[in-house]
Amino acid sequence: MSAVQSPFQSLLRTEAEARRALLDVRSYDVRLDLATSEETFGSVTTIRFTSRGGETFVDLKPVAISSITLNGRSISPDALGRGRLPLTTEAGENELVVHATMRFRNDGEGLHRSVDPADGNHYVYGMSFMDAAPSVFACFDQPDLKAPYTFHVTAPADWIVIGNAPGRQVEPGVWEFEESQPLSTYFVTLVAGPYHVIHDEHDGIPLSLSTRASIADALERDAEEILTITKQSFDEFHRLFGIRHPFGKYHQAFVPEFNAGAMENPGCVTIRDPLLFTSRVTRGVRIQRATTIVHEMAHQWFGNLVTPLWWDDLWLNESFAEYLGIRVTADVTEYADTWTDMSYGRRQWGLVADQAPSSHPVAGNGAVDALAALQDFDGISYAKGSAILKQLNVLLGDEVFFAGVIDHFDSHRFGNATMHDLLGSWERAGAGDLGDYAAAWLRTKGPDQIVWDRDAGVIRKIPPAAASAERSHTFRVAVHDAVGWRTESVTVAGTETPYRPDGDAVVLDPYDDTWARLMPDPRTVEALKTLLLDVTDAGVRAGVWNNVRSAFHNAAISPADVVDIAVASLPVEDAEDHRRRTRAWLFRDVLPLAPQGSRERLHAAAVAKLEAAETGSELQLAAFRAAVSTASSAEVLRGWLAETPEGIALDVAVCWQILVQLADLGLASFQELQAAYDAAPTAEAKVQLTRARCGLPTVAAKAYAWSIFTGEVDVPNYEVLAAGAGFWRPGQESLTAEYVGRYFADLPGTVAVRSGQLLADAAQMYFPSTAVSQETLDRAQTLIDSPELDVFLRRRLADLADGLRRQLAVKQTYGGPSAA
Repeated sequence: MSAVQSPFQSLLRTEAEARRALLDVRSYDVRLDLATSEETFGSVTTIRFTSRGGETFVDLKPVAISSITLNGRSISPDALGRGRLPLTTEAGENELVVHATMRFRNDGEGLHRSVDPADGNHYVYGMSFMDAAPSVFACFDQPDLKAPYTFHVTAPADWIVIGNAPGRQVEPGVWEFEESQPLSTYFVTLVAGPYHVIHDEHDGIPLSLSTRASIADALERDAEEILTITKQSFDEFHRLFGIRHPFGKYHQAFVPEFNAGAMENPGCVTIRDPLLFTSRVTRGVRIQRATTIVHEMAHQWFGNLVTPLWWDDLWLNESFAEYLGIRVTADVTEYADTWTDMSYGRRQWGLVADQAPSSHPVAGNGAVDALAALQDFDGISYAKGSAILKQLNVLLGDEVFFAGVIDHFDSHRFGNATMHDLLGSWERAGAGDLGDYAAAWLRTKGPDQIVWDRDAGVIRKIPPAAASAERSHTFRVAVHDAVGWRTESVTVAGTETPYRPDGDAVVLDPYDDTWARLMPDPRTVEALKTLLLDVTDAGVRAGVWNNVRSAFHNAAISPADVVDIAVASLPVEDAEDHRRRTRAWLFRDVLPLAPQGSRERLHAAAVAKLEAAETGSELQLAAFRAAVSTASSAEVLRGWLAETPEGIALDVAVCWQILVQLADLGLASFQELQAAYDAAPTAEAKVQLTRARCGLPTVAAKAYAWSIFTGEVDVPNYEVLAAGAGFWRPGQESLTAEYVGRYFADLPGTVAVRSGQLLADAAQMYFPSTAVSQETLDRAQTLIDSPELDVFLRRRLADLADGLRRQLAVKQTYGGPSAA
């Protein structure tokens, strides 16, 4: 295999340190022309900076360059290579001016341009995160070279343009913006298009929301809820920090085809617009939106006001925003049950990442370059980091915890900081020496394993191989006996802790008091098959499923037992389709390895829940979705397509879930799917059309999906992932067998057609998940070992191979899969 090189070079930490030692950036002035072309845009950047004098480079990823001048002297565009333009700076003041043409992108990075199929309108948003800013404007792209920005934008006359700083339209299509506060390059954004905008104000802060015109009704329906959450959260952050929102206005833009949940750009937060609901959703999805809103608000202090010096301290952004986003949502909004929902939605994301080959410490993760850092925006930096901060808050108490946080903000306002800076702030606030705590919890990767040995009457703690510091755990235990459920506390220190509760079911740490891999003992597993149905404590139910999932991940519980527990009490309270959620895990990971008839049993359980649930309730909706996902009968599915149960509307989401299921089973044609889309061509329907089309068990469908993977067919980011989701479907193994080898042959070349988050996400979605065999694992390992494979792809592939290895361990321990 010959190496396929990325067209751009990622910034090394050593290079960032050298450039920071040489330069101080005074200001950016950026002029963008969005009105001339639908494919490209003009970008004129003026950077004023001081230098100690010497050689450096500016980051730039253009389609074409008109001119470059440094201190009035022309520089040849031919000097540009792999996204870097060499510069010879003078000691003192310097001015660089770059006239370039940039390309609109459709991968969720840079300046992303999308077309709404509902009305043909074009929408643009900026995502400058990591290596993307240079595809919008020339810059010194690293977090510790902050500077204020002034933007001037030309756009179509009917467009609204919103940026980090306040702006106004000075003549039709011409927008001028005020100078921003000092920003890292990755915060810089622009939102432009015929957006629908709502304005409000709270406590002197101008508030606004925006979305595409075709889903304006969805924004109008939920604007009061969104703005109320925003106002409540500002009040709470002001109370906790004693520091007002530092960036003036606060705009939240719901934008199309956004990769992440949201991005915390100061003054102009961008949020994925599926979080505006055009179909009915459950409370879990509303909690997801609420915590996303509050998470990004927390970033205005953690990340924006004070930014990590380098990406190895990204936990200073994400762990804090995760912890405070959940805490504040639970404390001051209508979603008091947020901690429980996040236990379902985030806990396993972090634990699985912490057991993977790519596991890393929460802090000081060793990010050698920006591309490596991007991969560390994972469940460790979010969920594990949040859990450890929650523990630390309990240890220190609010007074000391937030006194240290405030000192950190005051000491580094609009600047950059490190973990050691924050630890110093806490110690000055009265926390004492936190060195041992940081070493044990922040600087050690991997979770301890904690299991109860019923026969021996001890709780055993097994640290990860990488552990160099002792960790003690204090957590609650839910115990069921003849009287009912009770909760008691236990502290586990050392390898064995005596513990002899009198109970038939014992659930360790159901309320997520600590961070560890916890698994149920065999007698508890059996008891849960009858007890779980009557458990009313939502935290205990979440704890049960987390322990069961951890056990399955480590081949410590059989697929048959998992199905038995689910049949007894289907987890419809966690029934969203997101791959981190329990129902999705159950159907995706457990069913293919479960005994014959398991799918039918789960379908019957879902139908029973559907029939028993209150008409119109969220529980009914969740049960119906579970029933659709397990249905195999055309008669049943088409019956629901013709007439849904009372209380369930045939909205876009329900309609396409049924159509996707019919497609996967080979019970629908592409013509039928296309006709359904043509009847209501929305952005959501377009993605679902791609998902359904690629799920069809036909040679043509798989060939089309593969052409998307290789880049032969260019589609937007959401459709790339939808095509991958549809490719490997259970029951289609004979049709997709030839693509197992092609995946490992074609994966290295994808670095030439996509980059960043989409590169790794596409690699994951197209991984041959239904080919659970040693041969597949061997092929994966061969490619992982190849020095020619891109490092970004190698890391993701290593984690995917680890998941496959764990599936094989389940097969070897409990027997091979049968038709499920």
